[in-house]
Amino acid sequence: MSTQKNNLKFSRRNFLRTSALATGGLLVGFNLFTACKSEAKPPVNIANLNFNDFNAFIKIADNGYVTIYSPNPEIGQGVKTAMPMIIAEELDVEWDKVNVVQAKYNNKDYTRQVAGGSQSIRFGWDALRQTGATTKQMLINAAALKWGVEASTCKASKGIIKNANGETLGYGDVVKEAAVLEVPEKVELKKPSEYTIIGKDAVNVDLKKIVTGQPLFGLDYKVEGMYYASILRPPAFGQELVSFDDSVAKKVNGVTQVIRFGNKVAVLGTNTWSAMKGKKALKAEWSSDKDLENTEDHDRILTGILDGKDFDVPRNDGDVTAAFKSADKVIQRTYHSPFLPHNCLEPMNFYANVTAEKVHLVGPIQTPQWTAGKIAKALNRDESEIELEMTRMGGGFGRRLYGDFAEEAAEISNLTKKPVKVVFSREDDMTDGIYRPAIKYRIAASIKDGKLTGYHLKEAAVNGNMYGLIPNFFPAGCIPNYKVSTKNYQSNITTGAWRAPYTNFLAYAEQSFFDEIAEELGQDTVQLRLDLLQNVKNTTDDRIQYSGQRMEDTIKLVVEKSNWSEKKQGVYKGFAAYYSHNTHVAEVAEIELKDRLPVVKKVYAAVDCGIVVNPTGAINQIQGGVLDGIGHAMYGDFSFINGKPSHKNFDTYRLIRMNETPEVEVHFVDNDLSPTGLGEPGLPPAGGAVANAIYKALKRRLYSQPFQKELNNNKGKILV
Repeated sequence: MSTQKNNLKFSRRNFLRTSALATGGLLVGFNLFTACKSEAKPPVNIANLNFNDFNAFIKIADNGYVTIYSPNPEIGQGVKTAMPMIIAEELDVEWDKVNVVQAKYNNKDYTRQVAGGSQSIRFGWDALRQTGATTKQMLINAAALKWGVEASTCKASKGIIKNANGETLGYGDVVKEAAVLEVPEKVELKKPSEYTIIGKDAVNVDLKKIVTGQPLFGLDYKVEGMYYASILRPPAFGQELVSFDDSVAKKVNGVTQVIRFGNKVAVLGTNTWSAMKGKKALKAEWSSDKDLENTEDHDRILTGILDGKDFDVPRNDGDVTAAFKSADKVIQRTYHSPFLPHNCLEPMNFYANVTAEKVHLVGPIQTPQWTAGKIAKALNRDESEIELEMTRMGGGFGRRLYGDFAEEAAEISNLTKKPVKVVFSREDDMTDGIYRPAIKYRIAASIKDGKLTGYHLKEAAVNGNMYGLIPNFFPAGCIPNYKVSTKNYQSNITTGAWRAPYTNFLAYAEQSFFDEIAEELGQDTVQLRLDLLQNVKNTTDDRIQYSGQRMEDTIKLVVEKSNWSEKKQGVYKGFAAYYSHNTHVAEVAEIELKDRLPVVKKVYAAVDCGIVVNPTGAINQIQGGVLDGIGHAMYGDFSFINGKPSHKNFDTYRLIRMNETPEVEVHFVDNDLSPTGLGEPGLPPAGGAVANAIYKALKRRLYSQPFQKELNNNKGKILV
């Protein structure tokens, strides 16, 4: 039986530790939900309510209103809404009486405060359910004591507890008594059929602030007496600062201080305008003791790696060499992807105030614990002295995993003894980024007697290998002779995770390659995948991380919804399916030719992510991932010349435009399995589906991204 490693074991010890913190604390808050309604009556004056602290997640007021803390960073993936929904479901309260608050970083009360890898809901699912259900049981127990009846004779629903005699008490009526009761060892969780909040559309809890421009993001954060810092960094990767002249910068109105720290220079001002203007007035001399890097060199080096024989081999099934020697035919193709910046709409920023008492940090960060630890170590402070508040993030896509901007703010504040907010300009963001690394894949397949018998994927990457971490994804287990080989080249250019790391480009390469294999075999491209998946459905190989059955169900759903076999005049369809971040996704892209130029008109997506907590948010995540995947596959191009990035801003860097976005129709496989990732899995198959559709229309295979550049280089054209 195939195995999918998405069933996490909930640590009751961690939960009990959290629950044991229950005290009679007081919270003063406000009701966001009531205030959001256009026809709302005057909101409940929550400032006058006594909120009792149940645990790190929940506070309940004496009138039954509930505050639920969302523990994980909100990057736009919707966890600030979805995670409290899970608690509220098991707590059994009405959603419109729930007030959601972003929790601070707290490594004692929360077990995983990270926004990355589309894992927040998956990892939090059991713990959040247990939190809500346990609190509910404690409230029931308190009511039973008050009535002098057995708790087993009482039930709770929508914040009301009812006994066998028909008597009722609200949660608020027993909240003080319940908060000091012993935490029950076992609680009953709801069945999916009993859900009233999970699976129902919920409005994003930050929506009103977003659309009305109220303070919410890191860039909005201000405190009296705060200074702004703009940082001069090396213009090319590999350069060192020799000297600088700040005589002109210091004359800029509003500039208060200029300091050197490490290989950088920070200009402090009373506002961003003065700080950034002061930075531009700096004159600096840079040096390098090595040749600065060029994309042309990277391309040559990566090709050389693929041509060589020195590789790591994370997986090697059967005998690939023998399969290739005995094959009737061997197909081999090489795929190339460029570096890519993250392009968060909100540039990097962070506030720090380092004092003798504590280190106060505020800003958008995907990894609060890791960042707090690094800053504590850098400043030689105990981590308990770090107070980190997370703001909502205006995009992340992996860039805000790296807290370099927070470290810079802390270092500058520590040196100047002032509260400082570091703010990147758009040019800072694009030219001093942490990029998706350039990668080349060379994939070969052997065919014998009309069947696929062997498969060998080689990966050559800048700085780090991606595929070495996921050698057990499709098609592992489907092909008897299967091998993965990886090797990387170390570069000065900073690289790291980019949305759907490992698979964002790999899925396109593999799914495009399988389209060619199907054509070579004279087989429908969808049927080829379905046939291969039969080989893994009953496997005993517990290394396999995807489910053959779930992928098959997902593929069949998109085939049905897209009418895959239907031929429409002037419409060309491409198919791709991929498993990533514990979620199975299949997509069909439809393109049309306009003046013989391909235009993506519609994408159908089928998704198996287990239980869908918030359908509105889930659809948004898949639609966003598909559009992001298409946009970067078509247009994303970034290179380096003498260590300098080729683009500095959106005036030359090409992103997908509003009038180029196709309709994206999303369908979910209906099951009762635990939730899995959604922020990233929609992206990887998108490039493959579009590339395969373009092939149907133009009979031209694409082997490099961006497609626009490759088509133009091959004297083809694409709509721009």
